[in-house]
Amino acid sequence: MIDLNVLLAMVISQIVWNLVTWYFGFPASSTHALVGGLSGAAFAAAGWNAFLVGGFVRILTGLILAPLLGFVGGFVTMKICFWLVRGATPRVNGVFQRGHFVTTAALATSHGSNNGQQCTGVITLGLVLLGMQPEFHVPIWVITLVAAALALGVATGGYRIIRKLGAHIYRLRPIHGFTSQGSAAAIISTTALLGTPVSTSQVISTAIMGVGAAERFRGVRWGVAGQIMVAWLVAIPTVFIFSALVYLLLARVT
Repeated sequence: MIDLNVLLAMVISQIVWNLVTWYFGFPASSTHALVGGLSGAAFAAAGWNAFLVGGFVRILTGLILAPLLGFVGGFVTMKICFWLVRGATPRVNGVFQRGHFVTTAALATSHGSNNGQQCTGVITLGLVLLGMQPEFHVPIWVITLVAAALALGVATGGYRIIRKLGAHIYRLRPIHGFTSQGSAAAIISTTALLGTPVSTSQVISTAIMGVGAAERFRGVRWGVAGQIMVAWLVAIPTVFIFSALVYLLLARVT
C-alpha cells in the first residue's frame, strides 16, 4: 500500500537524482528515477510484498528495450533518408531544417505523452492520499500544470542536456537532427499508446548514436556515450537505495 511517506520519498529521491545528473549534463532518465524511487520506498515500507511482479517486469522490459529501439530506429531511418536524398545537392539541408519544425513538435508531444503521464499520475495519487479527491481521476488543472512545468523546465534548464546531446555524441547536421527526432518521436509515441513507460532521454540519445553510426561509426563519441549509459545503469539501484533511506527517515520523524 502506497502512503504519503512512500510518495514523498519517491519524489524527493527522483528530484535529487535529476538535479545531480542535470548539473553534470547527463541526459538521465526521470523514468528510471521514478521506478527506482517508488520501488525503494515501497520496499522499505512493505518488503517484497509491495511488488506486483507482472507489472514490474513489464516496466523493466520497456526500459531495457528503449535504448535498443532508439539506436535501431535512428540507424534505419538515417539509412532510408540517405537513400532518398542520394545525389541531392546541399540545398536539401534546407528541407531538413524546415522539417525540424515538424519533428521537434512531434518529439515534444511524445515527450509529454510519456513523461507527462508519469507526473500527472504522481500528483493525482498525492491528491487521493491527502483526501482532496475521492478517486483516481486526473483533473484538467493537473494536466495544465504538468504541461507548463515540462515546457518551463526544457526552456530554462535544458541547455546542459541539449548541448551534451547535440554536440558531444555526434556532430549533427540538419539531416541527423531530423531523422533522430522523427524516429525517437515515433518510438516514444508508440510505447505511450501501448501503455509502456520508456525513457525519453534514452530513446533520443541512442537515436542520435544510431544516426551517427549509420553515417560514420567511428564518428560517434563512444566514450561520451558510454558515460551516459553508465548513468542509466546505476540510476535505478542508486535511487532505490536513496529512496529507501529517505522513507525510513520520514517514517521515523512522522
